[in-house]
Amino acid sequence: MVAKTYMLDTCICSFIMREQPALVLRRLQDAVESKHRIVISAITYAEMRYGTIGKKTSPKHAKLVNAFTHRVDSILAWDADAVDSSTKVKQQLMKEGTPIGNNDTAIAGHAIATRSILVTNNIREFERVEGLNYEDWCSGRSMIKGLQD
Repeated sequence: MVAKTYMLDTCICSFIMREQPALVLRRLQDAVESKHRIVISAITYAEMRYGTIGKKTSPKHAKLVNAFTHRVDSILAWDADAVDSSTKVKQQLMKEGTPIGNNDTAIAGHAIATRSILVTNNIREFERVEGLNYEDWCSGRSMIKGLQD
């Protein structure tokens, strides 16, 4: 079996840190046991870090984020390939009149640039992105377009 790279988006990271839903945790465990890489984008890392600085944020949340980020295989750097791929995603969605948020655009582009499978439950946004491989570990929906086995 060829090892896959799963890029977790922010909502999936939050589910894992809260240890629910159980289906997400089972899918993560299966991926880890199958020796697949679990990564996050630097964009997701920034979103998680921003979530630790609000006035209502508990110190426990910062500890959860720290522990979580130390357990992923890698936090992928935001590089020129990620920027170029994200620009293509933005251009495609603007042309179609179906834009998504800037961070979601960046995460989608980063996943495409790194040939990762984006794990998200935000299918409504990400299914519009051409060339993006994704899985929804909450519902089981996926779109794998042949970049990885």
